[in-house]
Amino acid sequence: MFRKLLIANRGEIALRVLCACKELGIRTVTVYSEADRHALHVLFADEAICIGPPRSSESYLNIPQVISAAEIANVDAIHPGYGFLSENANFAEVCEASHIAFIGPSPEVIRMMGEKDRARAEMRAAGLPIIPGSDGVVPDEDAAKDVAAEIGLPVMIKAAEGGGGRGMRVVRTKRELIPAFQTARTEAQQAFGSPNVYMEKLIERPRHIEYQVMGDRHGNVTHLGERECSLQRRHQKVLEESPSPVLDAPTRDRIGKQVVDALRKVGYSSAGTVEFLRDASGQMYFIEMNARIQVEHPVTEMVTGVDLVKSQIRMAAGERLENVVGTVKHHGHAIECRVNAEDPETFVPSPGHITAFRVPGGPGVRVDTAAYADAIVPPYYDSLVAKLICHGNDRSEAISRMSRSLDGFIVEGIKTTIPLHRRILSDPDFVAGKFDTHFLDRLLSVQSK
Repeated sequence: MFRKLLIANRGEIALRVLCACKELGIRTVTVYSEADRHALHVLFADEAICIGPPRSSESYLNIPQVISAAEIANVDAIHPGYGFLSENANFAEVCEASHIAFIGPSPEVIRMMGEKDRARAEMRAAGLPIIPGSDGVVPDEDAAKDVAAEIGLPVMIKAAEGGGGRGMRVVRTKRELIPAFQTARTEAQQAFGSPNVYMEKLIERPRHIEYQVMGDRHGNVTHLGERECSLQRRHQKVLEESPSPVLDAPTRDRIGKQVVDALRKVGYSSAGTVEFLRDASGQMYFIEMNARIQVEHPVTEMVTGVDLVKSQIRMAAGERLENVVGTVKHHGHAIECRVNAEDPETFVPSPGHITAFRVPGGPGVRVDTAAYADAIVPPYYDSLVAKLICHGNDRSEAISRMSRSLDGFIVEGIKTTIPLHRRILSDPDFVAGKFDTHFLDRLLSVQSK
């Protein structure tokens, strides 16, 4: 097992990794920007090192600064959390060159999955169903016209080396194609440093379903079931649950086996998520893979009892999958609500001073957060304040438990999305499991009328 580990992140995920390390007997080193000097991940770590000014480009994304901190602290492993450097193949390579274990997949696999067009090709070759689309990057406007004519409108244009909704455009008419293509390329360049985009057939009113996978460094891979992630706003997830209300056991097992076989072929290790769109007929299509731990990993932990972060660390240290994860058994239903520092109606960010903070409790309730009363939510980073996760014996109990927990969750001094979650939980279509990725658009359009 590792002796000392550096956590190259901030906020609730830094605390989550820190807790896992403490349970494993690993000393912890955290890094922080000047804006996070009084953050909990700084307070609770064995050591903490300031790596720069508030802007993430000068601190949490600054590879030389992070590596320097790791060398100063003499660590033997780095956990990147999610976001920031977690899917940066160059960072993983620098860790290897510095003889520091990177808690994640190999640089080669990170790079493969980060290039969305290449990931599609690899997963198609490995046997996963792929949405019809371009054969790799679409180089120019003429090629975009050819692809659109071949697969038919509507289409989706996507950044080849990014995610999170940036560099994405829907095209429904021929007249929209070229402006959308140009805009997507510009956004991709600004967000990801590359203008490359690809195109695929637009699946109308899909559901977004993802599989949690784990792989060790001995060639073994398994999945821990799926998560329903269809509740999104501008391609950003708002609420997740496990299992999906629409997947039956035969489909779950069939897709799960395909996922495991595919990732075994590409040599995947560590935690990861394979994401699908499900159309109205029930057909599942691979769209991308996130080669890291996910924000929503707690819902899988709640229904399986597997600590995914500790499992990541143990397998990176060389332990075998069967000894870490064992036989996966699912129990009940779990839901996660992301509580963001945003206006619940306009979604304008709401950084500032938290004057009061009380989290709910009771059976089946978990809160992952780095917030506290008197904390400052800085304007420089993601707006996530807390993740509220509730588990029940079935979906109905999980919804009831989440509803009463939201009522007991108090955050004052800033605006949060708690009122939005209350509305979602009380919506008849959500309760019935009848929703898709456009559910929130419809809900908010009714609210604005």
